[in-house]
Amino acid sequence: MNEPLDSLANASDFPDYGAAFGNCTDEKIPFKMHYLPIIYSIIFIVGFPGNAVAISTYIFKMRPWKSSTIIMLNLACTDLLYLTNLPFLIHYYASGENWIFGDFMCKFIRFGFHFNLYSSILFLTCFSIFCYLVIIHPMSCFSIHTTRWAVAACAVVWVISLVAVMPMTFLITSTSRTNRSACLDLTSSDDLTTIKWYNLILTATTFCLPLVIVTLCYTTIINTLTQGPQTQSCLKQKARRLTILLLIIFYICFIPFHVLRVIRIETRLLSISCSVENHIHAAYIVSRSLAALNIFGNLLLYVVVSNNFQQAICPSMRGKASGTLEQTKRVSCSVNP
Repeated sequence: MNEPLDSLANASDFPDYGAAFGNCTDEKIPFKMHYLPIIYSIIFIVGFPGNAVAISTYIFKMRPWKSSTIIMLNLACTDLLYLTNLPFLIHYYASGENWIFGDFMCKFIRFGFHFNLYSSILFLTCFSIFCYLVIIHPMSCFSIHTTRWAVAACAVVWVISLVAVMPMTFLITSTSRTNRSACLDLTSSDDLTTIKWYNLILTATTFCLPLVIVTLCYTTIINTLTQGPQTQSCLKQKARRLTILLLIIFYICFIPFHVLRVIRIETRLLSISCSVENHIHAAYIVSRSLAALNIFGNLLLYVVVSNNFQQAICPSMRGKASGTLEQTKRVSCSVNP
């Protein structure tokens, strides 16, 4: 439950606020109890088998691996790890925010959400950089095709994500309410001052910077393909699909969550009415589910990135694609890094 604000402001200046604020969480529980279990269940039902199929396809049917294959495989692995946590959250919200799995699992589940979020952002950023290099600087295509660069990039992403999210294990708290225990997320936990500055640094380094990089990469790619008459139209279409999909994932799934998380934390430090606080928290809850929906975007990305992936999961496409196989190989450097 959110802490009363009389520790941050003079209670005599806001005589009715403490009582009102104390009831805000109870008013939000029915919304979360009906909304989040449904959304998380849909994500789990579609995402778990989808990512399991993607991982098995990358491992067993797509050899030799390209750099893009290695990045997509790691992206699918981090999504699958997050999806294994969803049943716990589904139970938690469906039971009216009654956490029965202990403090360690509370921290682990909340950690898992953010670890997946920033791993996904950084893997997609790596993929965007690789695409930029092979299309804008094609002479470097041969060096990037070597798998050691992709392996090194993925290892760096795992380490950065782990280091960036690790402080949450100390900041996220659980608490006891009447007849139930709650597993609070970052924005509802204690130590607001530390959480505020940690959130700002985390958002700037692991989201804002990647967002700028991805936007610049795909803006440059589209401009280059548009101005290059020698570029094949199939390449232009594929690059446009990739650009639209990646930007949708970043701008629709990730931006609302990060903006509303900052607002949610800031409002806990301010003296606002319970009604306004409820609306902000409700919007933040919706943005949290939008961030989780990036898993659907990633599933589409696996299909869009590689014709070989489509043929691997749909063997009937092989005969149709065999006539253009040589052409696909000739342009693969420009399509798939």
